[in-house]
Amino acid sequence: MVKFGIGQPVRRVEDQRLLTGAGNYLDDVVLPRQAYAHFLRSPHAHAKLVRIDADAARAAPGVLGVFTGADLKAAGIGNIPCNIPLQNRNGSPLKVPPRPAIAQERVRFVGDTVAMVVAETLAEAKDAAELIEVEYDPLPAIADSEIARAEGAPQIWDFAKDNVAFDWTTGDEAKTKVQFAEAHRAVRIDLVNNRVVPNSMEPRGAIGAWSSAEGRWTLYASTQGGSGLRKMLAGDIFKVPENRVRVVTGDVGGGFGMKLFLYPEYIGAMFAARALGRPVKWTGERSDAFLTDSHGRDHRTHAELALNKDGKFLGLHVRTTANLGAYFSNYGPFIPTMAGSAMLAGCYTTPAIFVEVTGVYTNTAPLDAYRGAGRPEANYVVERIVDAAARETGLGPDEIRRRNFIPPSAMPYRTALGSVYDSGEFAKNMDDAIKAADWAGFPARRAEAAKRGKLRGIGMATYIEACGGGNDETAQIRFDAAGGVAVLIGNQSNGQGHETTYAQLVADRLGVPFESVRVIQGDTDQILYPGLTGGSRMLSVGGSAVLGAAERIIAKGKKLTAHLLEAAEADIEFEDGVFRIAGTDRTRSMEQIVKASFNMAKLPKGMSPGLDETSNHIPAGSTFPNGCHICELEIDRATGTVEIVRYTVVDDFGKVVNPLMLAGQVHGGTVQGIGQALYESCVYDRESGQLLTGSFMDYCMPRADDVPFFSFAYNEVPCRNNPLGVKGSGEAGAIGAPPATINAVVDALTPFGIRNVDMPATPEKIWRLIDAAGAKQAAE
Repeated sequence: MVKFGIGQPVRRVEDQRLLTGAGNYLDDVVLPRQAYAHFLRSPHAHAKLVRIDADAARAAPGVLGVFTGADLKAAGIGNIPCNIPLQNRNGSPLKVPPRPAIAQERVRFVGDTVAMVVAETLAEAKDAAELIEVEYDPLPAIADSEIARAEGAPQIWDFAKDNVAFDWTTGDEAKTKVQFAEAHRAVRIDLVNNRVVPNSMEPRGAIGAWSSAEGRWTLYASTQGGSGLRKMLAGDIFKVPENRVRVVTGDVGGGFGMKLFLYPEYIGAMFAARALGRPVKWTGERSDAFLTDSHGRDHRTHAELALNKDGKFLGLHVRTTANLGAYFSNYGPFIPTMAGSAMLAGCYTTPAIFVEVTGVYTNTAPLDAYRGAGRPEANYVVERIVDAAARETGLGPDEIRRRNFIPPSAMPYRTALGSVYDSGEFAKNMDDAIKAADWAGFPARRAEAAKRGKLRGIGMATYIEACGGGNDETAQIRFDAAGGVAVLIGNQSNGQGHETTYAQLVADRLGVPFESVRVIQGDTDQILYPGLTGGSRMLSVGGSAVLGAAERIIAKGKKLTAHLLEAAEADIEFEDGVFRIAGTDRTRSMEQIVKASFNMAKLPKGMSPGLDETSNHIPAGSTFPNGCHICELEIDRATGTVEIVRYTVVDDFGKVVNPLMLAGQVHGGTVQGIGQALYESCVYDRESGQLLTGSFMDYCMPRADDVPFFSFAYNEVPCRNNPLGVKGSGEAGAIGAPPATINAVVDALTPFGIRNVDMPATPEKIWRLIDAAGAKQAAE
């Protein structure tokens, strides 16, 4: 076995650099003659821009320039695009509202950009921004998606009647109606999937630089892959060939989907850099992040589940209202529709499903992908209504799931919504989790907790998600004569451990020293092929491309070895870094072959020097990670405070490359899911559209002492859709945790007749539910 190869719990090599302060994050980048930008943002959620007077700001000390929407419009700067070709249920195309980088004529959410000030120092830019006089004509605002559709609600876009952005459906409506008509029982539930703010540790930022000699820009930004931004900046914004734009990304302190997108500040920094002939830097502050980062979730859903007399699912009907914010983000309409809705089938054999999604505009920050990107929202609906059905039918939460699971023998399985699951053993995951959680011992623990005045509950949620499919990835492996190996790939580490994982793959397959492998990402001038990090595709797609390049290197190495040893190429074997003539002791090591590959005199006719190879991987389909979460918690009935006391996860991620890093991904995702379930909520004032949770003083984040030690195990059921047999793991924890946690809260509150608690299940919310239930019981 190769040291640090596939399947071994290798510690992350990048951590030494990152934890000792040697990382190279965006704010560490300082360019010669760098100036600083500050963005003036709207204090109104909805208003006409009557007048902007920036003369005093332009005359302020240190100011190099003040730019408004009129300046960008005059220069022909394009609008931020929406890249989703969605169709409404009547076949009409999605109509995309214009989103300029700096507002023109009207602002539509608190934080919308009104002007940009560039100065020698950040302090001077901020001081000058206060001198800008803006006359607003305030308009009625709407922040709630349900109220947005009400008769007489303020209109955000003239073309969008009742603020409806789109009306989209999927599934078989007629068949679903038949199944409900024939059902023995129908279970209904109304759910809120609360809005959350990504809150990456490193805020967004940008440095725009312009080279007049080359006639091209360089954007330094904290991204999840620069090629997509380059394409939009060149084609949609500045309308130049792509080779006129370079995007550079160093170390990235978290993204969660939010750093995939093109933001106004990136455009502003690049525009100002060309206008002023100097690099322009903007570093976002935490208040900027709360106001202007793309938010996540914010759905309201009514779901109905039809069952026969034996508890078998017959049909599912889901109606969701999805908040899109004031503008479309790059992929905003995709998240509640195509990205998530296909997973409303869950792990179950439900034969008929119909889904209706209405997207609405509000005077709030735009929404887009956030860890899981539609799949957590879908799984929350499925697992909450399945638990409600268990309570109404009297079946246990495990039994109702067991009766409806897709069996392994049915794989590959096409769901009612068209997804084809390639593999999965759902009952085994659940059974393993039940055993690990000591589900059978729960009644005794509940009784003991009651003696202490605590309400104890246990909740289960299974999940399946689709990820690791979509676009292709291309990887290059390059050797140098000194023994170094470089992997070049277009996706971008945001802290997931790409440097370690790709090095493991190369070391395992080529038998080179793990420490000799370096991973190069984040520069569109060096990385010739586009790529991105999103949808848990780094290993299944990117890793498969790396594996393909390694296989090509082995093939080239065999040809060179055969030439050097005067043997037939078909007789050359390769294993553990050694080329060998089969059945003999005549060998050449990989190191020897690498050195020989740079010696033209030793190469066979027609072979190019070096062992460098490139491979492209097009996914045959998505990967479908799946698993079971079990949450056990206690509620203080006097205060409503929730304490999670046990948490168990059993997952199936296919073939495991690095179990140590895998556990880290699951832990992080699970904590984010628990955060949404119990603590996090982005709140706007319903009347004014003001953000009420604009700092960590108002927005509650989970902390280390809010969660227990997780019990984590996995079953390896190889994926059939990629050569590594892996399934994506980056988002799974955030998909399984919210319904498991809320199911446990509801279970704890069962004695009060409470059947639903919306996220986040805060102490105040729970206390009010208990108080109201107690008053009702007393009245009866």
